[in-house]
Amino acid sequence: MHPFLPFSILHEDDQVVAINKPPGILVHRTKISEDQVFVLQLLRTQIQQKVFPIHRLDRGTSGVLVFGKNKAAAAYLGEQMRNKKVDKKYLAIIRGYVDEKGSIDYPLAAEPHKEKKEAISHYKRLEQVEFAAQIGRYPSARYSLVEVETETGRRHQIRRHFSHLRHPIIGDKKHGDVKHNTYFRDTLEIPRMLLHASDLSYVDESSQKKICMQAPLEEGFIKALNLLGFSFLQ
Repeated sequence: MHPFLPFSILHEDDQVVAINKPPGILVHRTKISEDQVFVLQLLRTQIQQKVFPIHRLDRGTSGVLVFGKNKAAAAYLGEQMRNKKVDKKYLAIIRGYVDEKGSIDYPLAAEPHKEKKEAISHYKRLEQVEFAAQIGRYPSARYSLVEVETETGRRHQIRRHFSHLRHPIIGDKKHGDVKHNTYFRDTLEIPRMLLHASDLSYVDESSQKKICMQAPLEEGFIKALNLLGFSFLQ
Protein backbone atom coordinates (compact mmCIF):
# COMPACT_ATOMS: atom_id res chain seq x y z
CA MET A 1 0.00 0.00 0.00
CA HIS A 2 1.33 3.43 -0.95
CA PRO A 3 1.84 5.87 2.00
CA PHE A 4 -0.82 8.25 0.62
CA LEU A 5 -3.44 5.50 0.33
CA PRO A 6 -6.21 5.13 1.09
CA PHE A 7 -7.47 8.61 0.31
CA SER A 8 -10.36 9.78 2.49
CA ILE A 9 -13.51 9.76 0.32
CA LEU A 10 -15.68 12.82 1.02
CA HIS A 11 -18.41 12.10 -1.55
CA GLU A 12 -19.06 9.49 -4.18
CA ASP A 13 -21.93 8.82 -6.56
CA ASP A 14 -22.22 7.41 -10.07
CA GLN A 15 -20.87 10.63 -11.62
CA VAL A 16 -18.13 11.97 -9.33
CA VAL A 17 -15.79 11.07 -6.51
CA ALA A 18 -14.26 13.60 -4.13
CA ILE A 19 -11.34 13.06 -1.78
CA ASN A 20 -9.58 14.94 0.96
CA LYS A 21 -6.24 15.43 -0.79
CA PRO A 22 -3.24 15.26 1.54
CA PRO A 23 -0.43 17.81 1.15
CA GLY A 24 2.74 16.78 -0.64
CA ILE A 25 1.41 15.12 -3.79
CA LEU A 26 0.61 16.44 -7.26
CA VAL A 27 -2.82 15.86 -8.80
CA HIS A 28 -1.45 14.71 -12.15
CA ARG A 29 1.72 14.66 -14.22
CA THR A 30 3.19 17.97 -15.37
CA LYS A 31 5.93 18.83 -17.87
CA ILE A 32 8.23 20.31 -15.24
CA SER A 33 7.80 17.71 -12.48
CA GLU A 34 9.95 14.65 -11.96
CA ASP A 35 7.37 13.04 -9.66
CA GLN A 36 6.46 9.45 -10.36
CA VAL A 37 3.31 9.20 -8.22
CA PHE A 38 0.15 11.30 -8.56
CA VAL A 39 -3.33 11.50 -7.05
CA LEU A 40 -4.91 10.55 -10.38
CA GLN A 41 -3.21 7.15 -10.67
CA LEU A 42 -3.47 6.32 -6.96
CA LEU A 43 -7.20 7.10 -6.87
CA ARG A 44 -7.78 4.92 -9.92
CA THR A 45 -6.05 2.11 -8.06
CA GLN A 46 -8.05 2.73 -4.89
CA ILE A 47 -11.54 2.74 -6.42
CA GLN A 48 -10.67 0.42 -9.32
CA GLN A 49 -12.08 2.82 -11.87
CA LYS A 50 -10.83 5.40 -14.32
CA VAL A 51 -11.39 8.99 -13.19
CA PHE A 52 -11.06 12.33 -14.96
CA PRO A 53 -9.61 15.49 -13.37
CA ILE A 54 -11.95 18.48 -13.10
CA HIS A 55 -9.76 20.95 -11.24
CA ARG A 56 -6.46 20.84 -9.39
CA LEU A 57 -4.85 21.70 -6.09
CA ASP A 58 -1.18 22.58 -5.73
CA ARG A 59 1.16 19.95 -4.36
CA GLY A 60 1.28 21.63 -0.95
CA THR A 61 -2.46 22.30 -0.67
CA SER A 62 -4.77 19.86 1.07
CA GLY A 63 -8.54 19.52 0.91
CA VAL A 64 -11.52 18.89 -1.37
CA LEU A 65 -10.52 17.52 -4.76
CA VAL A 66 -13.19 16.30 -7.19
CA PHE A 67 -12.91 13.93 -10.15
CA GLY A 68 -15.47 12.90 -12.74
CA LYS A 69 -16.14 9.19 -13.20
CA ASN A 70 -16.72 9.79 -16.89
CA LYS A 71 -15.85 12.48 -19.42
CA ALA A 72 -19.38 13.93 -19.46
CA ALA A 73 -19.41 14.48 -15.68
CA ALA A 74 -15.96 16.05 -15.79
CA ALA A 75 -17.01 18.33 -18.64
CA TYR A 76 -20.19 19.43 -16.82
CA LEU A 77 -18.40 20.32 -13.60
CA GLY A 78 -15.55 21.94 -15.48
CA GLU A 79 -18.05 24.18 -17.25
CA GLN A 80 -19.75 24.98 -13.93
CA MET A 81 -16.41 26.10 -12.53
CA ARG A 82 -15.64 28.27 -15.55
CA ASN A 83 -19.08 29.86 -15.20
CA LYS A 84 -18.45 30.55 -11.49
CA LYS A 85 -21.27 28.26 -10.36
CA VAL A 86 -19.12 26.13 -8.07
CA ASP A 87 -18.56 27.56 -4.59
CA LYS A 88 -15.12 26.92 -3.10
CA LYS A 89 -13.73 27.99 0.25
CA TYR A 90 -10.18 27.78 1.55
CA LEU A 91 -8.50 28.24 4.91
CA ALA A 92 -5.03 29.75 5.13
CA ILE A 93 -2.62 30.90 7.82
CA ILE A 94 -0.83 34.02 6.65
CA ARG A 95 1.90 36.28 8.00
CA GLY A 96 0.74 39.44 9.75
CA TYR A 97 -2.64 41.00 10.52
CA VAL A 98 -5.15 41.73 7.76
CA ASP A 99 -8.41 43.64 7.66
CA GLU A 100 -11.53 41.90 8.94
CA LYS A 101 -12.59 41.31 5.34
CA GLY A 102 -11.54 42.38 1.89
CA SER A 103 -11.33 41.63 -1.81
CA ILE A 104 -8.20 41.23 -3.90
CA ASP A 105 -8.71 42.26 -7.52
CA TYR A 106 -5.28 41.74 -9.05
CA PRO A 107 -4.86 40.29 -12.57
CA LEU A 108 -2.48 37.35 -12.94
CA ALA A 109 -0.66 35.72 -15.83
CA ALA A 110 -0.14 31.97 -16.07
CA GLU A 111 3.48 32.59 -17.10
CA PRO A 112 5.66 35.74 -16.96
CA HIS A 113 5.45 36.33 -20.72
CA LYS A 114 1.71 35.71 -21.03
CA GLU A 115 -1.18 38.15 -20.82
CA LYS A 116 -2.61 38.90 -17.39
CA LYS A 117 -6.21 37.87 -16.81
CA GLU A 118 -8.84 38.87 -14.28
CA ALA A 119 -8.23 37.32 -10.86
CA ILE A 120 -10.48 38.04 -7.87
CA SER A 121 -10.35 36.62 -4.36
CA HIS A 122 -12.50 37.51 -1.34
CA TYR A 123 -11.40 36.89 2.23
CA LYS A 124 -12.55 37.31 5.78
CA ARG A 125 -10.32 37.15 8.82
CA LEU A 126 -11.44 34.45 11.24
CA GLU A 127 -8.83 35.08 13.92
CA GLN A 128 -5.46 36.69 14.56
CA VAL A 129 -2.73 35.82 17.06
CA GLU A 130 0.59 37.15 18.30
CA PHE A 131 3.18 34.42 18.72
CA ALA A 132 6.10 34.81 21.14
CA ALA A 133 8.97 34.09 18.78
CA GLN A 134 11.48 36.45 17.19
CA ILE A 135 11.56 35.23 13.61
CA GLY A 136 12.40 38.47 11.82
CA ARG A 137 13.39 41.83 13.27
CA TYR A 138 10.45 42.01 15.69
CA PRO A 139 10.33 40.33 19.15
CA SER A 140 7.11 38.48 18.27
CA ALA A 141 5.33 37.28 15.16
CA ARG A 142 1.77 37.97 14.04
CA TYR A 143 -0.45 35.61 12.07
CA SER A 144 -4.00 35.61 10.72
CA LEU A 145 -6.32 32.73 9.92
CA VAL A 146 -8.40 33.64 6.88
CA GLU A 147 -11.23 32.07 4.91
CA VAL A 148 -10.94 32.70 1.18
CA GLU A 149 -13.41 32.40 -1.69
CA THR A 150 -12.26 32.74 -5.29
CA GLU A 151 -14.26 34.17 -8.18
CA THR A 152 -11.65 33.05 -10.68
CA GLY A 153 -9.28 30.11 -10.86
CA ARG A 154 -5.87 31.37 -11.91
CA ARG A 155 -2.68 29.43 -11.26
CA HIS A 156 -1.52 29.88 -7.65
CA GLN A 157 -4.17 32.59 -7.30
CA ILE A 158 -4.60 32.61 -3.53
CA ARG A 159 -0.88 32.28 -2.92
CA ARG A 160 -0.01 35.10 -5.30
CA HIS A 161 -2.81 37.35 -4.10
CA PHE A 162 -1.73 37.21 -0.46
CA SER A 163 1.90 37.63 -1.46
CA HIS A 164 0.77 40.75 -3.33
CA LEU A 165 -0.78 42.04 -0.09
CA ARG A 166 2.54 41.31 1.67
CA HIS A 167 0.80 38.74 3.84
CA PRO A 168 2.12 35.51 2.30
CA ILE A 169 0.82 32.07 3.20
CA ILE A 170 3.06 30.25 5.65
CA GLY A 171 4.96 27.43 3.99
CA ASP A 172 4.63 28.81 0.47
CA LYS A 173 8.10 28.16 -0.94
CA LYS A 174 7.64 30.14 -4.14
CA HIS A 175 5.67 33.19 -3.02
CA GLY A 176 6.24 33.16 0.73
CA ASP A 177 8.55 34.42 3.47
CA VAL A 178 11.77 32.40 3.75
CA LYS A 179 12.40 33.19 7.43
CA HIS A 180 8.92 32.21 8.57
CA ASN A 181 8.85 29.14 6.35
CA THR A 182 12.20 28.01 7.77
CA TYR A 183 11.04 28.55 11.36
CA PHE A 184 7.88 26.53 10.82
CA ARG A 185 9.78 23.73 9.08
CA ASP A 186 12.81 23.46 11.35
CA THR A 187 11.60 24.66 14.77
CA LEU A 188 7.90 23.84 14.80
CA GLU A 189 8.37 20.81 12.52
CA ILE A 190 5.54 21.89 10.21
CA PRO A 191 6.94 21.58 6.68
CA ARG A 192 3.65 21.90 4.78
CA MET A 193 2.07 24.95 3.18
CA LEU A 194 -0.82 26.14 5.36
CA LEU A 195 -3.49 26.32 2.68
CA HIS A 196 -6.50 24.00 2.79
CA ALA A 197 -9.46 23.67 0.41
CA SER A 198 -12.12 23.28 3.08
CA ASP A 199 -15.46 23.41 1.21
CA LEU A 200 -16.83 22.83 -2.27
CA SER A 201 -20.45 22.81 -3.43
CA TYR A 202 -22.28 22.62 -6.75
CA VAL A 203 -25.68 21.71 -8.19
CA ASP A 204 -25.94 18.15 -9.48
CA GLU A 205 -26.89 18.05 -13.17
CA SER A 206 -29.50 15.26 -13.00
CA SER A 207 -31.15 15.80 -9.60
CA GLN A 208 -30.62 19.58 -9.43
CA LYS A 209 -29.79 19.11 -5.76
CA LYS A 210 -26.94 20.98 -4.14
CA ILE A 211 -23.98 18.75 -3.31
CA CYS A 212 -21.86 20.08 -0.43
CA MET A 213 -18.48 18.68 0.53
CA GLN A 214 -16.29 19.59 3.49
CA ALA A 215 -12.75 18.35 4.10
CA PRO A 216 -11.47 18.02 7.68
CA LEU A 217 -8.14 19.69 8.39
CA GLU A 218 -4.98 17.61 8.05
CA GLU A 219 -2.87 17.00 11.17
CA GLY A 220 -0.09 19.41 10.15
CA PHE A 221 -2.58 22.27 9.82
CA ILE A 222 -4.17 21.37 13.16
CA LYS A 223 -0.72 21.32 14.78
CA ALA A 224 -0.02 24.82 13.45
CA LEU A 225 -3.32 26.17 14.77
CA ASN A 226 -2.66 24.71 18.21
CA LEU A 227 0.98 25.78 18.50
CA LEU A 228 0.24 29.34 17.40
CA GLY A 229 -2.63 29.64 19.88
CA PHE A 230 -5.61 29.93 17.53
CA SER A 231 -8.93 29.04 19.16
CA PHE A 232 -10.52 28.05 15.84
CA LEU A 233 -10.83 24.36 16.73
CA GLN A 234 -12.19 24.93 20.23
